[in-house]
Amino acid sequence: MGWGLIIPVLPKLISQLKHIPVNEASTYGAALVSTYAIVQFVFSPIIGNLSDKYGRRPILLFSLLGFAIDYIFQALAPTYSLLFVGRLIAGITGASFTTGAAYIADISTPETRAKNFGMIGAAFGLGFVIGPALGGLLAGWGLRAPFYAAAILCFINLLYGYFVLPESLPKEHRRPFDWKKANPFGSLQFLRKTPAIGGFAICYFLIYLGAQAVQGNWSYYTMYRFDWKENLVGISLGVVGILVGFVQMVLTRKLNPIIGNEKSIYLGLAFYCIGLTLFGLASSTWMMFAFLIPYCFGGIAGPALQASITEHVNRSQQGALQGSLTSLMSLTTIIGPYIMTKSFKYFTTDKAPFILPGMPFFLGASFMLIALLVTLYIFKKEKMDKKIVLNN
Repeated sequence: MGWGLIIPVLPKLISQLKHIPVNEASTYGAALVSTYAIVQFVFSPIIGNLSDKYGRRPILLFSLLGFAIDYIFQALAPTYSLLFVGRLIAGITGASFTTGAAYIADISTPETRAKNFGMIGAAFGLGFVIGPALGGLLAGWGLRAPFYAAAILCFINLLYGYFVLPESLPKEHRRPFDWKKANPFGSLQFLRKTPAIGGFAICYFLIYLGAQAVQGNWSYYTMYRFDWKENLVGISLGVVGILVGFVQMVLTRKLNPIIGNEKSIYLGLAFYCIGLTLFGLASSTWMMFAFLIPYCFGGIAGPALQASITEHVNRSQQGALQGSLTSLMSLTTIIGPYIMTKSFKYFTTDKAPFILPGMPFFLGASFMLIALLVTLYIFKKEKMDKKIVLNN
């Protein structure tokens, strides 16, 4: 919700600080996102391994305190450079996503894992229902107001965590801190533990890379293409939140037990491909809202994929696994916004052979399609390997 609050105001804030139009501001916005991701890439495996040693609760609490302080710092930043520094700090505290995912793995059984990971998506969805819509309204009090609101929310979350949240990792399941696993590049080696984990990790990477077409470009694209204002951007992201909340809290919890992880992944990736392609073809505002439905329905793939990966490691390694996955996700956030905003900027200028503002969405759809093909191959290979073992 804190991140959702500031999304609607970032394009105009960057435009004001740099004295440039919105379509040019998109590359500076991408730099902020990529900076956050680079730092998160470095610190995610460290945070994940620390949580394996000291438990999930203290790591989450320290991260939330850091987030609250950092949002105040960003609210006071008078220049783009200091805003940039603020995102550096946020990248460290934002690495707590790793610990949150490990917490879910701790308290889940194989049967409930996909459903419970879906609850993380539902939490993000609910945050995006309220956050962007409220951020758009708060923008009427000034472009900095949403940052202060985000700081207050982080502090409230810190109090909730301190007084209510129990520890999920018993001491007997903890392990010593391992610098090899805490190294961001070393942590990616963890994903080569088995061929299946490595294959699923490629799919995970492609899904998050494709999603950057929306996450890193939505505000800039809609403001440029359809002349949206901050409040309409906020409302659209609120609709995204409602749809994501429905998909994760209702659809995933009902559909996944029926069709299983494999078919959930196939179906979700197909919806992603359709939704992103339709965004690129949209010619009016109502279409962008309508096409959010198939795109958000693609969210059934994520929890199923994450559940499939976690089934391949034991409980004491869940923190390391989630740290590796978060590092992988951070890599997509390092390169994704650059790819998407650069293609958006290029295909909205005279340098391009033709004008096509929707190019980032077509790129995103192609990444989702590749992920679908890779997933088909992985499951087919696993089934063949099991048959060979049974025959022997």
